[in-house]
Parts: sequence; C-alpha cells; structure tokens
Amino acid sequence: QVQLVESGGGLVQAGGSLRLSCAASGRTFSDYSMGWFRQAPGKEREFVAAIRRDDGIIYYARSVKGRFTISRDAAKNTVYLQMNSLKPEDTAVYNCAAVPQDYGLGDESQYDYWGQGTQVTVSS
Repeated sequence: QVQLVESGGGLVQAGGSLRLSCAASGRTFSDYSMGWFRQAPGKEREFVAAIRRDDGIIYYARSVKGRFTISRDAAKNTVYLQMNSLKPEDTAVYNCAAVPQDYGLGDESQYDYWGQGTQVTVSS
C-alpha cells in the first residue's frame, strides 16, 4: 500500500503561482512513477504531468507545458507540481497518483494509488 497526501491548493488570481505537494508513505518511493491529474467541475479527469521512476523522464499535457513543472524529492518522499502563470481554466481538483511502472503514465487507469485531492481555484 502507498498512501498519498496532497497539499498546497488554494485560491489564486490569474497569472499567479501555486506549488502542490504530494507526500508518499508506505512503500519505497523510488519504486513508483508519479503523476498529477486534475478534474474540473462537469469534466472528466485529465492528465497533467508525470515523472518516471527509473530515469526521471517527464511528461506534460499540452495545456500546461511551459507553465507547470513536476519534480520529486526522494529524500522527502514527495512529488511537487509547481504551477505558474495560472489561468481560470486551471481551476480543478488536483490529484497525485502512483504506479510501479514506467509506461502508460498519461492514462489514469494505469495508476494504483491516489491521493484525496486538493482544490485549486484561479480567479479572473
């Protein structure tokens, strides 16, 4: 079992920044690739970013590339999502997720463990 706890969400004006954190516990953090997903009201959950466990290769959704940065700190068992130049359309509940593999990271169905989510609201 892996437990994931997100934090760092909140209300921010358009153009502002937030950093989300996802603290993992329960298993060896380095065994897992980590992803961030989000779900806006009335919409399906969508992929945001992921980082591979073995080589640290990173993937971003087109909508956030150049604005968001995913990173992981093995010493703290934590993955981060730095979000800059936020837009109202970034408003959503953001979840982190973990999976012990390096492929299919854009597909939410591949992930085994999920956090409870943190709300991000961007006002215009």
